Amino acid sequence: MRLDVGELVDRAQDGQPRAVAKLISLVEDASPRLREVAAALTPHTGHARVIGVTGPPGVGKSTSTSMLLSALRAEGNRVGVLAIDPSSPFSGGALLGDRIRMTEHATDPGVFIRSMATRGHLGGLSWATPQAVRVLDAAGFDVILIETVGVGQSEVDVVKLADTTVVLLAPGLGDGIQAAKAGVLEIADVFVVNKADRDGAETVVRDLKQMIAYARREIRGQSWRQPIVRTVAARGEGVQDVVKALAEHHDWLTAHGELERRRAKRAADEVAAIALRELQARLADLHDGGHLPAVARKVVDRELDPYTAADELLAALHAGRS
Repeated sequence: MRLDVGELVDRAQDGQPRAVAKLISLVEDASPRLREVAAALTPHTGHARVIGVTGPPGVGKSTSTSMLLSALRAEGNRVGVLAIDPSSPFSGGALLGDRIRMTEHATDPGVFIRSMATRGHLGGLSWATPQAVRVLDAAGFDVILIETVGVGQSEVDVVKLADTTVVLLAPGLGDGIQAAKAGVLEIADVFVVNKADRDGAETVVRDLKQMIAYARREIRGQSWRQPIVRTVAARGEGVQDVVKALAEHHDWLTAHGELERRRAKRAADEVAAIALRELQARLADLHDGGHLPAVARKVVDRELDPYTAADELLAALHAGRS
């Protein structure tokens, strides 16, 4: 039976989790109806706050996300969670299944939790995450939490997708100099030092304060100094301080036009990524059709230089489009 995408969107807006799940599955599977899905969702988007939660492995991202989820629900927000997991090398599916750590929210109709596999995509996110965010936004969720895989220096894609990025750290995960080197720290809007009851927590806080003092952000003459919040997520301690910091950052974004700028940049990145995937697909068609191997042979035979060969390939793409 052919799915009625418009009906699925209507059901998702009515709060039916199966419809939301089906729409995200269409996105993850790169369904041939993906364009139809995007067109149906777009008029209903632009309302949700998107919060990214990231940090090195072992800092307690899933526990912290669950803690934050409880606090946001207590304020009456509908909350969607996208937990990005590494992929299984056998099935390609989500390997860890962070929903296991959020079972207390499983029966809450105001919560939707989805584990998404990276499927080899670098940057700490799944390639389908932007469209999954669009699904949750259109479905009427007030806040969308994106929990990334454990990230390192180059895996900072969450900053391209979130209105506010929370970077979690914890004592015992390396010295302050190593932490300052990690590119992931440069994307933080709010720092959270979890497991703050452990030895070394104050050292982490001190190192962060020193780093912030040297790297203050300036936007139109106004600055946002990243707050540092201490938490013990396993006991729910410090959650209200995190919620307060998130609210203050959202107010600052709105007041200084930064929210609109970030969302415009997000849209530009999404459009560029879709265009690039389309270009790669067309290049694959040229390869299968023999055009690319023929041009490559001319380069090998020194009949063409690589740049002229690339120009020929682009001309062939344009001709095929015409």
